[in-house]
This record gives sequence, C-alpha cells and structure tokens, in this order.
Amino acid sequence: MKKSVLLAGLGLVLLASVVVTLKMACAEDSINRADTARERVTPVLNSFLGLCGAKVGDPVFLRAVKEDSVLELWVRPDKAERYVLAKRYPIAAWSGKLGPKEKEGDKQTPEGFYEVEPSGLNPRSNYHLAFNIGYPNAYDRSLNRTGSFIMVHGRDVSIGCLAMTDPGIEEIYTMVEQALIHGQQRVPVQIYPFVPTPARLLKEKNSPHAAFWADMARAWDWTERTRTPARVNAVDGRLMVVEQ
Repeated sequence: MKKSVLLAGLGLVLLASVVVTLKMACAEDSINRADTARERVTPVLNSFLGLCGAKVGDPVFLRAVKEDSVLELWVRPDKAERYVLAKRYPIAAWSGKLGPKEKEGDKQTPEGFYEVEPSGLNPRSNYHLAFNIGYPNAYDRSLNRTGSFIMVHGRDVSIGCLAMTDPGIEEIYTMVEQALIHGQQRVPVQIYPFVPTPARLLKEKNSPHAAFWADMARAWDWTERTRTPARVNAVDGRLMVVEQ
C-alpha cells in the first residue's frame, strides 16, 4: 500500500514537472519570437530603408487600403519633417465588406484612424506576432460602436483584423516596436475602404457611408500633400482634419 502511494506521489511530481517545463518552454518561445524576428529582419529592413535615409527605430505610420488588400509602411528619417513611403505589404486577409466596423461580433474590419501604444504590442500572440490598433477610437465611441482586440497580426486569417503573412508581420511588428522603444509615443494606423479619388467617391455617393468616406478622403489628401499622417477630431458625428 505504502509503495503504491509512493509511486503515485512520484508520478504526480513528475507530471507537475513536465507541465512546468512545457509552460516555461512555451513562454520562452513566445518571448523570443519577437527577438528572433527582429534579429532576422533588421538587416533586411535597414538595407532598403537606408536608400531613403531612414533606419529601424525611426518614427513610422501605417496606412491600409482594404479594397486593394495593401498595407503601407511610412517612415520619417531622422531629423526629417516628412515621411516617405518605404514599402507596401500584401494584406493576406481582412473580413466583412467595405464600410466601418459597428458592433462586437460583426466580423467587420474597421475603417478609420487608430493608434498603437506600447501596451498594444503582443509578442505572445497565437497569430505569430500582433499589435492592437486601439479600436474603438473616440469617433467610434461617439457613434456607440463596439468591439475589441482588433489587431494587425500574422497567420493569414481574419475575423475583423488585418491579417498579414508571417514574414510581413515580422517586418511590420519590428518597425512599430522599435519606433515605440525609440521614443514615438503612438504609431498611427489608418484604414481606408479604397483609394478615395473624386471619381470613386462619386460612384459611392448613395452609400450610407458616403459622408464618412468623404471625411476620410480629406485625411488621405492631407497625407498625399504633406507626406505626414493626418490627425483627425470627431466633431458632431463627423471627422475633421486637424491642421498642423
């Protein structure tokens, strides 16, 4: 009897040891994932960023176009006033249709102006690497829109997020992470339904989102003209570009 109890006790100890070891291994893998990605992609990033006088750690912003399934990386070289469009990445997946996200569970990828804060970085994501874009923003909340945990991440699958390829998210995550580490307080993420040309806006004039898209077009035009990310405020249910 004593021998059986002893063996059972040893079995429990061994099982607990295995569980702890596996947890530690998983945690270490999650922590090292971002470090490993950074070490791998930084030389590649600096090789093409150097062509425009920029480097990993310089301020960045991201601009996505859902219809084209493209996410743009913009970088501001050290001591420069304007950003440069450094690279376009294919969006592997986004969900829903053209138009803003309105409620939790609608599986709709948002449209609008968001920001990544340091606390939004997730190197332990189940989707390789991820960062939270900060949906809903003040404008969304003013319209009683709901939702949470909207990310840019890897793994090619989306239920409301922007899903990138794993190689793509490694570069994007590294640029966002290092910009925040080097002093940028927030990284703008701007998500458009389509490139808002006058002709396209005219085509969408009967859409329930026409006014919203026209507001977004002014922000797009600001960036095209100034080569800086537009800042917007919510005023009486509309988006207004803040002159800087």
